[in-house]
Amino acid sequence: MKLNLPNNVENIIKTLEKNGFEAYAVGGCVRDTLLGLEPKDWDITTQARPGEIKAVFSDCRLIDVGEAHGTIGVLIDDEVYEITTYRIDGDYSDNRHPESVEFASSLEDDLSRRDFTINAMAYNPESGIVDPFNGQADLKYKALRCVGEPDKRFNEDALRILRGLRFASVYNFGIEQKTAASIIRNRLLLNNISEERIACEFNKLLCGVNVKYILSRYKDVFAVFFPEIVSTFDFSQNNPHHNKTVWRHITASVANIEPDELLRLVMFLHDIGKPLALRTDSKGIDHFKGHNHFGAVLAKNALERLKYPRKTIDDVCTLIEYHDVRFDGDKRKIKHVLKVIGEKNFERLLKIQLADMLAQSTYMREIKLHNHKLAENAFREIIENNECYSLKSLAINGSDIIHLGITDGKMIGFILEDILDSVINETLENDKVLLKKRALEIYADN
Repeated sequence: MKLNLPNNVENIIKTLEKNGFEAYAVGGCVRDTLLGLEPKDWDITTQARPGEIKAVFSDCRLIDVGEAHGTIGVLIDDEVYEITTYRIDGDYSDNRHPESVEFASSLEDDLSRRDFTINAMAYNPESGIVDPFNGQADLKYKALRCVGEPDKRFNEDALRILRGLRFASVYNFGIEQKTAASIIRNRLLLNNISEERIACEFNKLLCGVNVKYILSRYKDVFAVFFPEIVSTFDFSQNNPHHNKTVWRHITASVANIEPDELLRLVMFLHDIGKPLALRTDSKGIDHFKGHNHFGAVLAKNALERLKYPRKTIDDVCTLIEYHDVRFDGDKRKIKHVLKVIGEKNFERLLKIQLADMLAQSTYMREIKLHNHKLAENAFREIIENNECYSLKSLAINGSDIIHLGITDGKMIGFILEDILDSVINETLENDKVLLKKRALEIYADN
């Protein structure tokens, strides 16, 4: 089988061969090409040692920060291509990094250290695909399988546990039985992995087409770094609006929304506060008033622990806080929320509420969908018509109030907020003359 390699990759391979060294494209780029996808990176492996790689490409700009592990970066046309010497890794005492690296002379030795069969293939234009572990067959049958013994692979590098789940989610693969059992058995090794790496893999996993099944099947793995979800697993919702446990509702709602990292993270966490908010009425019906507040607090703690960016944490918690606010065509209510969370997050909120709704029972669904459509239309009209919902869109500002002789900063802020609420509530027209008059009235009354 012939694969189409980028010109630079093919030239790198040919240059190494002209200098007497074997060279192959290897790993994820081969996998993605066989899947008909565009590889993000092209990695090359060779029998040449780091010093020999540097000599061969001495005319190029070189990046040698990975030289101790056999990797030299070669900059061609403003793009870095990593060339790595065949190697065998030493012991992994920290479940993440090898203590030592031994350079090997055989391509198969190098491929044998890799995580999954689908990532243990190499390609050379002359010799074709080198596939000693049947990665092509696993690609064909959509099976994720470790190279060699799964326990050994995951103990070498525990991040492979999440990488495996990410591949299964993104590529819609099933996980081979021994590999699946080992993932669950070794899940606590994830405690040895940095929070940033966990968050990075988890975000990609959340955006996979197979995410609902992976979240459901491997929930105990995710509970290692998101213990807040455990109470939702078997938590029934005795309420006509729901026909699933909280966890099944969460997994369904994640799959219902577009594969955007922030939106899926919100859906993953939006109902984790329900167990804390449970109240059962005299008729045996469960209610969860305030679960959005509990959920926002739990989400904040979890995301801070995993060292998510502050902006992500703020947006996720804001959207969880407001996800249960019910809208219809009432522009006043929409504007009051818009004032707090802004246009972008309100647009996200509408998507979140629809995904949430579609993961519930069909009870009152037609009414809910109708009201959601009214809210969406009203929101669009507000934005398209530049209707006032923020201080920025008021006809007056702080400077105008100062010119009225009011100089106290707190009073200016109080007046502007009061006026904005009146404009939103449609008790005051957004007219500069009228707003100045109202400002003076508020100042006189206080």
